[in-house]
Amino acid sequence: MSNTPVFKNVAIVGVGAIGGLFAGWLGSRLPSGQVQLSAVARGETLRTLRGQGLTWVDVDGTEHHASVNASDDPASLGVQDLVIVSVKGPAMPQVAPAVRALMGPHTVVLVAMNGVPWWFFDGLPGEAAGLRLNAVDPGGATAAQIPTSQVIGCVVHASAASPSPARIERIKNNQLIIGEPAGGATPRVQAVADLLSAAGFGVTVSERIQRDIWFKLWGNMTMNPVSAITGAPCDRILDDDLVRGFCSAVMREAQAIGARIGIPIDQQPEDRHAVTRKMGSFKTSMLQDVEAGRPIELDALVGAVREIGQHLGVATPNMDALMGLTRLMGQMRDLYPPAPLRVVPPGGQH
Repeated sequence: MSNTPVFKNVAIVGVGAIGGLFAGWLGSRLPSGQVQLSAVARGETLRTLRGQGLTWVDVDGTEHHASVNASDDPASLGVQDLVIVSVKGPAMPQVAPAVRALMGPHTVVLVAMNGVPWWFFDGLPGEAAGLRLNAVDPGGATAAQIPTSQVIGCVVHASAASPSPARIERIKNNQLIIGEPAGGATPRVQAVADLLSAAGFGVTVSERIQRDIWFKLWGNMTMNPVSAITGAPCDRILDDDLVRGFCSAVMREAQAIGARIGIPIDQQPEDRHAVTRKMGSFKTSMLQDVEAGRPIELDALVGAVREIGQHLGVATPNMDALMGLTRLMGQMRDLYPPAPLRVVPPGGQH
C-alpha cells in the first residue's frame, strides 16, 4: 500500500477572499470528479453557495462557477482527506471545533493564515521549542482540537477580494509556500503540493516553513497595524521618514527575536521597505478590516512576536508601543477584545 495520501474529499473552512480562491480553483480547474469539494459556511455565504455555488472572476473578467457542498454543520459533511483553513486569527478558536469535526486520524489540515500560528514552535528546535503562545491560542483551545501532527503550514503570496458572499474578484498572484511543522519533505506535503499545483497555484515546498512564515510576517507586522491606526496606504507610510523609521525599529526588534529562535533575517528593514514600495499604493488587509468594521488580526501579527520576546527576555519597546496603540484603536471601535476592568481601591485613585 502506498504511503502517498489521495485527497478526494476536500473541505474549506473560511470561505472569504483567500478561502474562496482555494474553493474556486479546486472546484473548477481540476478534472471533473477528482475532488468532492465541501465548505463550512453560515449566513449569506451558506445561502449563496447552496443556491448558485461559488463565483470567481479571472483577469479578463470571465466568470467561473464551482459547485460546493456547503453546510453550517461540519459533522454532516463527513470525514475529509484535506481541510483547508483560511480564517483571520481572531476566529481560529471558534472554528477549531468545526475543523475537528471534519477530521479523521489521517486528515491533513492545511493552515493558510497570516502571522504566527498556534503550532509555530512544535517541531522548531532551539530556545523556544514547544512554546505555547497565549496570544494566538488562549488556553491552548485550538491545539487541543487540532493535533500539530496533522497540520501542514501554508504561506499565501496571493491576494483577492470578496465583494459579496461567495464571489471572488481581483485575484493577483498565485504563489503558495507549504511545509511540515517538523521540517523536511514528506509524501503528504508533496501530495498537497501536487493537488494545489494542478488547480493552478504555484507551489513551493519549504524545508522549514517557520522561516517563510517569519519572513512574510517581518514585512506585514508593521505595515498592517500602522495603516490601521493612521488610515494611510503603504506608500504614504513609507514616504513619512518618522513613521518609516518607527517601522524599521519594530522590525529590528523582531529581527533580534528571530535570530534567537533560529530564524535569522539577513536583510535590513530598508531592503523590505523597497520591496513594499514596488507594490504601489495599497490598503493593507488590517486597514480594510477596520474600514469594514471587522475584528483586527493584531495578536497573530504583533502580540505573538511580543510574547516570544518576553519569553526570551528580549526588550521590545517599539513593538510594545505599536501593540498598545493598535490595541487601543481597536478597542475604541469594538474591533479588539476590551481591556479588563481595573479595580479602583476604596477611596478612589490618589
